[in-house]
Amino acid sequence: MNTRNVIIIGSGPAGFTAAIYAARANLQPVVIAGFMKGGQSGGQLMTTTDVGNFPGFPEGIEGPALMNRIRKQALNYDTEVFDKDVVKVDFSETPFKIWTEDEEMSAKTVIICTGASAKRFHTEAENRFWNKGISACATCDGALPLFRNKPIVVIGGGDTAMEEALYLSRFGSQIILVHRREQFRASNIMLQHVKNNKKIILKTPYVLEDTMGSHFLERVKLKNVSTKQKEEVPANGLFLAIGHQPNTDIFKGQIDLEETDYIKTDGHTRTNVPGVFAAGDCVDHVYRQAITAAGMGCMAALQAQKHLQNNN
Repeated sequence: MNTRNVIIIGSGPAGFTAAIYAARANLQPVVIAGFMKGGQSGGQLMTTTDVGNFPGFPEGIEGPALMNRIRKQALNYDTEVFDKDVVKVDFSETPFKIWTEDEEMSAKTVIICTGASAKRFHTEAENRFWNKGISACATCDGALPLFRNKPIVVIGGGDTAMEEALYLSRFGSQIILVHRREQFRASNIMLQHVKNNKKIILKTPYVLEDTMGSHFLERVKLKNVSTKQKEEVPANGLFLAIGHQPNTDIFKGQIDLEETDYIKTDGHTRTNVPGVFAAGDCVDHVYRQAITAAGMGCMAALQAQKHLQNNN
């Protein structure tokens, strides 16, 4: 079995940026791109419409187009890409072992860039207008013309929901923050910021019952958990702020994870296993942006290069 210098697990901005840097260092990187549980490789940007905050694209660019360009750049530097899912790893000794459904590979270094998935309800009401008014990322989509000066609903009760509501208040005409409980999980200071914002209305205890509209979202139906009463409110946007889940299940027992299952690093992409690095949204639960993921991918590739130089 041919042992590779570096295998990159994941194919979002972190993964392919790591590949670009590793390839330019003549490390002949391999990217196991994944299929996102039957979907398309490329990370969360493959399900994002307009991306207006990635440097170098003043007119904006669609998420899939951006990922295709980054992937093509990696391929131009002789990166080898396998569109497969990793099903198991063994980091107990070097070379590290990685298995897909039909192949075993080995590597001197590994860079994990498996990202995180926004938590969703996966109901018919949500699926009906996904990416047509419904999103799970305010900083990604909130500034789109679709939502400007229009009513927006945010669902969630933690600090993330507060941050999303505050951010969206810069664009929407009115923000309705919906939570299923009377009490919020958010910190007192974040909740106070929201209460002080005249554009934001708190609506508790309510849950999403249905979504309505023609081609794009126009209204949502909410249900009071206590009284079971239902009401419709106008909404051109519905943002889910119920958290993210890092895609790290296959690494449990192999490297150290945080209590929330994000990968624990030293701040410089190094995990507790020498030669194994991690970058992007599987590590970062604060920023979760394409540009920060790409930056971490660069860092991880440079760290892998340094590790190989010191251990060959």
